Amino acid sequence: MVEEVNVLVVGEGGREFAIARKLQESPRVKQVYCAPGNVGMPTVGVQPVDIAETDFAGLIHFAKEHQVAWTFVGPEDCLVDGIVDDFRAAGLLAFGPTARAAQLEGSKDYALNFMNNYGVPTARHASYRDQASAIANVDQFGFPVVIKENGLAGGKGVVIAPDKVTAVQTIKEMFDRGQARLVLEECLTGPEYSMFVLLSDDQYRILPMAQDHKRAFDGDRGPNTGGMGAYSPLPQLSTADRQAMIDQVVVPTVHGLVAGNYRYHGILYIGLIMTPDGPKVIEYNVRLGDPETQVILPRLKTDLFELVDAAIHDRPLPAVEVNAAACLGVVLASKGYPTNPLHGQSLGHLPQVAGIDLDYANVTGNLDDLRGNGGRLLMVLAQADNLQEAHDRVYNYLANLDEPDCFYRHDIGAKAGLN
Repeated sequence: MVEEVNVLVVGEGGREFAIARKLQESPRVKQVYCAPGNVGMPTVGVQPVDIAETDFAGLIHFAKEHQVAWTFVGPEDCLVDGIVDDFRAAGLLAFGPTARAAQLEGSKDYALNFMNNYGVPTARHASYRDQASAIANVDQFGFPVVIKENGLAGGKGVVIAPDKVTAVQTIKEMFDRGQARLVLEECLTGPEYSMFVLLSDDQYRILPMAQDHKRAFDGDRGPNTGGMGAYSPLPQLSTADRQAMIDQVVVPTVHGLVAGNYRYHGILYIGLIMTPDGPKVIEYNVRLGDPETQVILPRLKTDLFELVDAAIHDRPLPAVEVNAAACLGVVLASKGYPTNPLHGQSLGHLPQVAGIDLDYANVTGNLDDLRGNGGRLLMVLAQADNLQEAHDRVYNYLANLDEPDCFYRHDIGAKAGLN
């Protein structure tokens, strides 16, 4: 008889909803707890726990009290702040990188130095500690120029400035907001892709790939967000280009992590752009992405619990098997997101429709009377035999909603030829 265990997921958003749901599906799992979770999680058998994701001591106490086999950490700020280190010090297992390794996301400058050291292709770049030097050197990158806040910014600390006037204004604003360092980069062109690598020191497995849509509005307009929708698989990505990403980016990255003695046990997200000169890295994230997680995990045939359990115990990793179904999801966001999102609007009762999944995120209240809690509220998803069918199901559902205080993009999947 298979021993069933309890696991804990840390976080409260759509990403954690998808992780917890996938883990709860495993025959090896008795109960998934999610701290703090959200009001939608009981719909997939997951039990929310009223402990803040930043309360490391409280989470450690809960994990011990409830005999949690291991903890899966979702949010990047917890990882950067050393939650994995604290769990290990308490004699507990946690899936995610240490604080040192999490600097690959916590500091753009740190990540770029890592790429330089280990031959990982990326954009031409430089970092600056003061306004004057950044402004004095901005011309050397050409226009448009990419300007990045050095630290964590929830996917929103990047501005692509089309001209010098905008670039200078952006640099001044970022330093005025208290940034200690900015990174300037040449603006690369080409299609962007999200690659997720599950790591256990020198072992790795590549999860299904996805394409995210970062800009707030249709046609890739408006400010950068945490992500407005995603889809998987990627029909426009050739087998040769995917292999080039593995050979030229994944392999040297893993080599660098091993050579640098990072002992990385967790997920590494690699944001890639396929340029005319080959694949280049836009950024590293040290966790699963939101909203890509919601569309890649439903396609994973391999038991996620078994994958993580093997990784966290340094056993040989099982092969990753992927089902043939396509998955597409669109984020329903609060009006004003990302700059000034509305809070507290009534969403009412969202209808349950066959073929549609709802991955809840920033919502409060109860399922009969939901309220928005700012930002990205939930994702509407569908799986189907092909992307066009999944796309049509999602948008038919959204078209029948009456949510005047919310918005969504209407063109998720357009780069895959969907309409």
